[in-house]
Amino acid sequence: MDIARHFAADYADARAKFRAAAEAAGARLERHVNPAASPAGVELTTDVAVLGDPAAEKMLLTFSGTHGAEGFCGSGVQTAWLAEGLWREVPADTAQVHVHAINPYGFAALSRTTEDNIDLNRNFVDHADPPANPRYREVQPILCPESWDDSTLARIRAGVDDYVAREGFWTFREAATAGQYEDPQGIFYGGRGPSWSRRTVEAIVRGRCAGLKHLAVIDYHTGLGPRGFGERIVDHRPGTPGHDRAMAWYEGDAASPHLGTSASAKLTGQMLDAVEAMLPAADVTAIALEYGTQPEDKVIGALVSDNWLRHHGDPGSARGREIKRAVRDAFYQDARDWKAMIWERALATQRLALKGLAA
Repeated sequence: MDIARHFAADYADARAKFRAAAEAAGARLERHVNPAASPAGVELTTDVAVLGDPAAEKMLLTFSGTHGAEGFCGSGVQTAWLAEGLWREVPADTAQVHVHAINPYGFAALSRTTEDNIDLNRNFVDHADPPANPRYREVQPILCPESWDDSTLARIRAGVDDYVAREGFWTFREAATAGQYEDPQGIFYGGRGPSWSRRTVEAIVRGRCAGLKHLAVIDYHTGLGPRGFGERIVDHRPGTPGHDRAMAWYEGDAASPHLGTSASAKLTGQMLDAVEAMLPAADVTAIALEYGTQPEDKVIGALVSDNWLRHHGDPGSARGREIKRAVRDAFYQDARDWKAMIWERALATQRLALKGLAA
């Protein structure tokens, strides 16, 4: 099985591969068109492949591209699942829905954020009363420079090191990454209202999941942890049925930000929490599957440089192209061994999810 061929070179290639695989599998395809101006000259769409009985009370639901440029990973998994016939492993009493490129702008632009600079996985909050993150103001001057030269990244790293030495690593991580709702040109910005991608998630979930009793959700991400390792992140609160189910389904091989066992900080406005909240009558068991790519300092460097580029730079310049290459490398490793590790962990994870649904 040549899994590497299912991973794409860019957003347009990923979409074409996914659509072809879905059509070959006999899936029902629906398309949600994002009206934003395309950074790559191609129509921006979220594509949804649906297989199985629409009246089923169980479902496997997967997402790719929540964080745009991270979409290469999840897209490759979704396409391989369909193209290689693994979708046939799903029992007749279980539907499956695969949501491809839920943030198509970010995928096409090689950016984590949406056309509004919104981090989709911080956007699912009540925007009339967003969560507070006062420590973000302490790290904003370090991470969001207005000018850029060859020494900027070194200054940022020195600033981060100094802050971590004074306040601690997890204080920095939560201040920088938990989500903030006050700085539209900052990093990990949760927005001041629902993004197009959030509204699309809500439409898909309400349209496809309303009658479910049992739902397994896997949201594919990259950029945290050791290269090629997929951490199963459980954001259900400890002590809740969702948390207990996830730990049982994945045989204890899962991590919780709430217990301090995950590479991720505790976040606000997450998509998976919102999916669960939208389906109060269903047992929702949701995880993010987060794969490592590069050392964390390189990933942070790619994030902050891309944020500078969006607001102050020229994407068409030599520096802009260099930054976009760095972003791609921070969230996607175009290497056969990495793709094989992604697939093996994803296949095992989706099979465990199906086993859990069948129990």
